[in-house]
Amino acid sequence: MLRTLRPIHRSSLLIRPSPAAIPRRTFVRSAIIKAEDLKTSTAIPPTSQVAPPPPVIPAATTAVPIQPAPSSSSSSSSAPPPPPPPKSKKPRNYLRTFARTVLVAVVGTSTFIVWHSYVQRNPGDQLEQDPSLPTVVVVGNGWASTAFLKQLDNEGYNVIVISPRNYFLFTPLLPSVTVGTLAARSILEPTRFLTRHLKRKVEVYEGEVTAIDPVKKTIKFSDTSEIKGAVTGTEIGYDYLVYAIGAENQTFGIKGVRENACFLKEVSDAEKVRVRLMDCIESANFAGQTQEEIDRLLSFVVVGGGPTGVEYAGELHDFLVDDLSNWYPELAGRIKITLIEALPNVLPMFSKQLIDFTMSTFQENKIDIATKTMVKEVKEKVIIAQNEKKEIVEYPYGLLVWATGNTARPVTRDLMAKIGDAQNSRRGLLVDDHLRLLGADGIFALGDCTATNYAPTAQVASQQGKYLARVFAQLAKKDALLRELDAAKANSVEPSQLDSLANAVIRASNIKPFHYSHQGSLAYIGSDKAIADLPLMKGNLAAAGFATYYFWRSAYISQLFSLRNRILVFTDWCKCKVLGRDVSRE
Repeated sequence: MLRTLRPIHRSSLLIRPSPAAIPRRTFVRSAIIKAEDLKTSTAIPPTSQVAPPPPVIPAATTAVPIQPAPSSSSSSSSAPPPPPPPKSKKPRNYLRTFARTVLVAVVGTSTFIVWHSYVQRNPGDQLEQDPSLPTVVVVGNGWASTAFLKQLDNEGYNVIVISPRNYFLFTPLLPSVTVGTLAARSILEPTRFLTRHLKRKVEVYEGEVTAIDPVKKTIKFSDTSEIKGAVTGTEIGYDYLVYAIGAENQTFGIKGVRENACFLKEVSDAEKVRVRLMDCIESANFAGQTQEEIDRLLSFVVVGGGPTGVEYAGELHDFLVDDLSNWYPELAGRIKITLIEALPNVLPMFSKQLIDFTMSTFQENKIDIATKTMVKEVKEKVIIAQNEKKEIVEYPYGLLVWATGNTARPVTRDLMAKIGDAQNSRRGLLVDDHLRLLGADGIFALGDCTATNYAPTAQVASQQGKYLARVFAQLAKKDALLRELDAAKANSVEPSQLDSLANAVIRASNIKPFHYSHQGSLAYIGSDKAIADLPLMKGNLAAAGFATYYFWRSAYISQLFSLRNRILVFTDWCKCKVLGRDVSRE
């Protein structure tokens, strides 16, 4: 009996290849497609629409088992990983960078200051003085002498310094000392701080020169200190004399100036002005003082419209506004500052626009300016003057500061008389283009004691001192070549070598003349304002105002002779700005 065969479903006869036989890329692509089909076909229809599954018909033949499709997780694991997202740059921490920069700057600056201070305070050994070497006597230790000593190579000389004071004074900042902006010792540099760093020992004597003999080449000086020893005067000889004794205040022979006025030439002058200033204020504040006497005591007069007089008037105004108005409010409004100048304008060495700026600033600061006014007599409480209208006027005063220029010292006039007709100038000593004193052998004169075509300023004196140091270096080279030439002649060397040495001596004898290079003029006019007249190309650059004030300060800081002075002056400026000035009398 035949067996009835059931119909075989078509899908059961379909032979599918195994996954191993399918290429990897095809397998992955098909798996992804099937996975997407499954996602779209797995939507569950409503219960009423679900059809029953078809009946399962057993297969008559062996069918290839169907492998389940790989899951999406396996397919994704076999795919290459996506590239990592780009790393975002960390924002710069500018505050941290700035802090590190400041730290490095502070550490570096502190290290330099400590190292430099150690070197300055611990000078090395020096060569002893050699009697066979020429003796150079330096009279004075002002701008010219100090610049000369600082640049001098004294290995070929025995150097002696004679001065009535044992320190160098930075005179442009002296007006700041009168009101307490700076301490006096901040602008002083002991002379031995400089001479102890030279190659050969330098003898420094504190004394006043009383006489010079240009024929015998001798110099007399005496001890002027309050405490004296057994020897109070002596005389020494010299081969070269560097005469830089400076000048004294010019009074034009006006009666009563030296007895009643204060000057601004030395530290003692600045201290006297400060004491006199506070005396006037305290006396005006005394109980029962009359109104007329108060006005006189609070009238401060400055005679001289040059840089010294203008800067003192500016410093005095700052002291009034910044400090006296706080501690003496009942008197500050009655203080009167007057500047008297015989010329038509103040600061004649500056350009016209800077003069006008100074005049307008003084008017804003209520500083009276009396130009074309000549002082005739100075009494104890009043100044007699003649104004531009030829009228006699009186200026009552409590404090008078005299800053009208320089004149020759008595020892300078005595030296001029000994030389004779070669020295016929009333302004000072006459010198040639190499700063050699006319009519004398072996004497060099420089600074304010000379009568040259240059203004008697610190800038001129400093450049003269540096020039003279180069001259002495060339003279030492010439002397060494002459000794070498004499030795070569004694040893009968070849003529060619003698000619070479002779030519070297001729070149060393050719000394270039002094040439002054003007670097500009600066002046402080008060209220944190300054003026600057600077050379630029073939003309001048005129600057004034607040920014110029900081340029003025930076220029003076750079001109100080030592790091010690720079630190002290800068510290005093900071203390004055933060703590104010001292108003005590002493």
